[in-house]
Amino acid sequence: MALKPIDNALPLPQETAKFGANEESKTASLPPPPADPIIDYISSENLEPIPDPESEIHGLVEELDSKNWIKVCESLNNVRRFALYHSLLLMPILEKVMLVVVKAMKNPRSALCKTSIMASSDIFKVFGDQSLDSTNNAFDSLLLQLLLKASQDKRFVCEEADRALNEMVKSMTPLSLLNKLRPYVRHSSPRVRAKAALTISNSVSKMGLEGMNEFGLVSLVQMAADLLSDRLPEAREAARNIVTCIYEAYTRNEEQKQESWQNFCQSNLPPIHAQSMVKITSSQ
Repeated sequence: MALKPIDNALPLPQETAKFGANEESKTASLPPPPADPIIDYISSENLEPIPDPESEIHGLVEELDSKNWIKVCESLNNVRRFALYHSLLLMPILEKVMLVVVKAMKNPRSALCKTSIMASSDIFKVFGDQSLDSTNNAFDSLLLQLLLKASQDKRFVCEEADRALNEMVKSMTPLSLLNKLRPYVRHSSPRVRAKAALTISNSVSKMGLEGMNEFGLVSLVQMAADLLSDRLPEAREAARNIVTCIYEAYTRNEEQKQESWQNFCQSNLPPIHAQSMVKITSSQ
């Protein structure tokens, strides 16, 4: 018996090729997907005052919380302009602004992250220790994010976070900052510990013996001693710099510098740590 033709039979190879070519032609004629806009990273020196700051300040926090990331970038630059030129208007809402800056810093978009880090630098530059005065841990959250971003692999984000940490050290009194940085030398991430150690080292280099005593000279020495055995060489190098700063401040008016330092270390540290401290300063 003859077989009946099947209506839904597969198309012949020529028909398949023709169909594929038609689909490729249709795909080729579609416009390419829109590319992400290019974000300009404006240096602080090139930012200009806001024309009507009294009016603009009212919607700033809401604009920072926009779902449109490009608008958030623009608003972060406005935060920088307010900080640099209209700081009195920004001061009453600084805590809220800092929290939104932290939120932007956590965003996976590198452009948004970098712009938020630049905003934090300008906030530190203008407000200094006033940035620390928060009832909702805004500064603590910001500090942690900067240490995390400075520890990541994206170079241009990492470098921007390093600049922000340096600006923070430059703009704030060492004692206030050291109390905030202290917990991070025990962070679970070796990279975060290293960045915290470096930032502490930079802060300690600005202190005299009086400031070190106010923080707790023994606590500072013990912190450095712990960092000397850290996993990363950057943390160990920062610890050696801390030790050198403490040694120079402690023995400034001593005739027998090395002997005085050795007695101090042996009185306040376990023998193995005291030996390490004396070894670092023996060439001073």
